[in-house]
Amino acid sequence: MKKDLVLVGGGHAHMVTLENIQKFTDRGFKVTVIAPSDYHYYSGMGPGMLGATYAPDDIRFATRKVVTAQGGVFIRDRVVKIDPDRQKVFIESGKSFDYDVLSFNAGSYVPLDTVDGGPDNIYPVKPIEKLMEASRRLEKLFKEKSAVVSVVGGGPSSAEVAGNVWQLARRLNVNLPKIRVFAGKGFMTRFTPGVRDRVKNSLVKRGIEILETGYVERVEQEKIVMASKEEFPTDFTFMALGVTPSAIFAVSGLPTGPDKGLLVNEFLQSPSYPEIFGGGDCIYYQPRPLDKVGVYAVRENPVILHNLMAALEGNPLQKFDPGPDYLLIFNLGGGQGVLKKSSFIFGGRLAFWIKDYIDRRFIRRFQAIEKEI
Repeated sequence: MKKDLVLVGGGHAHMVTLENIQKFTDRGFKVTVIAPSDYHYYSGMGPGMLGATYAPDDIRFATRKVVTAQGGVFIRDRVVKIDPDRQKVFIESGKSFDYDVLSFNAGSYVPLDTVDGGPDNIYPVKPIEKLMEASRRLEKLFKEKSAVVSVVGGGPSSAEVAGNVWQLARRLNVNLPKIRVFAGKGFMTRFTPGVRDRVKNSLVKRGIEILETGYVERVEQEKIVMASKEEFPTDFTFMALGVTPSAIFAVSGLPTGPDKGLLVNEFLQSPSYPEIFGGGDCIYYQPRPLDKVGVYAVRENPVILHNLMAALEGNPLQKFDPGPDYLLIFNLGGGQGVLKKSSFIFGGRLAFWIKDYIDRRFIRRFQAIEKEI
């Protein structure tokens, strides 16, 4: 009987599998990909899109086209729940899909618990498409007045967003905004002083204010309210707090890690449901926690491809090796970056140039698939 492979999400960890869908269909397997957009946007280039270094077409992969051209089925929708015992996937529109093997690359989201209501000038930094919309809104706002832009969060995303908002305003050469980062009790605290100081100095030199005196209690359309009850005016706010894995797993009763990500073993496989796999930000890797960075999703690609085919055909699985320490580069806007590899750290234009080269090469490799099929 024909077996069904269902992929939830078309993100970084699924890209090599998407490239090889025809290998599955040629062997008689049905492949269904469920994703909320016809395109996948490369998150590493998202801040650059916000700052207008890249156009949307520069950083996206045509998921629907690649899937359907290879004989797969693409469903533009969101998965809301699965029934792991009946092996069914349920989507927002009310439909359901059976699966023999299922893989998740459902990503993560920014919690909006502190947002009061749903003002249209408050944007989470994920999904990446929101940065595209925010860039258009900011262009209009900067042409109208000297605005106050707030970034809530003290991690790398807040630094990259703040720096690229500055770049966007400079490119437009109109009204320069006041940019303020609300970094809680500490900015970039999980990084070494060498990284933290370089990132902070790059932003502060451009007039970006970084507050490290307390936490935000509430975000409203026109103001930021601190836990101390101090208030700051705002015209536009980015929510750049830490990301949380998709809520699908907890809702579905699947085993999860401490962060509520899908619990997976060394095969990137659910220990309780061996027909379920996953990669990227949405998983919790049982052998040891992994940082929520794209490099691990990229490294997971060949293992996921091998193990999905092996699970369908009854062959041995391959273990995932997270690999050595990874190269980390921040795009701080203005052509500036900070690079870290083990204990080696430097900042400036060369750091950004290296990141730009690596990112463009990565996305072009997958965009080339669109032309080949």
